[in-house]
Amino acid sequence: MLRDARPGDEPGILARIHDLAVYEREPDAVENTVEALAETLFGDEPRAFTHVVERDGVIVGIAIWFLTYSTWTGRHGIWLEDLFVAEAHRAYGYGKALIASLAEVCIEREYSRLEWTVLDWNESAIGFYRSIGAAPMAEWTTQRLVGDDLAVLAASLER
Repeated sequence: MLRDARPGDEPGILARIHDLAVYEREPDAVENTVEALAETLFGDEPRAFTHVVERDGVIVGIAIWFLTYSTWTGRHGIWLEDLFVAEAHRAYGYGKALIASLAEVCIEREYSRLEWTVLDWNESAIGFYRSIGAAPMAEWTTQRLVGDDLAVLAASLER
């Protein structure tokens, strides 16, 4: 069953996040907790959202997303942070259903786009994304600041 996440789903969502980290070859990278997910997804001001696929009482797929904003269109969009379906539950169309549910949110709310990144080596995911009509943005490269570099830049701000 495809549905919006609800309180109590945090352990299942976190389990799929851990599975994704293993799949992406970074099994020790997850710092997230059930408590942090509860606050992010269901706190006073939710900052991210999750659609899940549940089968026999177990969350087997997740799509975690948040809003973006386009200054050019003047409208919001969706950034798909993570999409993952447990390996034993692939080939049932759950991944497509999760992304289609986000496309539906975009249409219903008049959001201008649905975007995400994919690892260059993840050929099966890239093939899947092409099969649903997604196109790469070859002229754009994701940039990131983390850790010490983030702290150094913040400290350089003169007030």
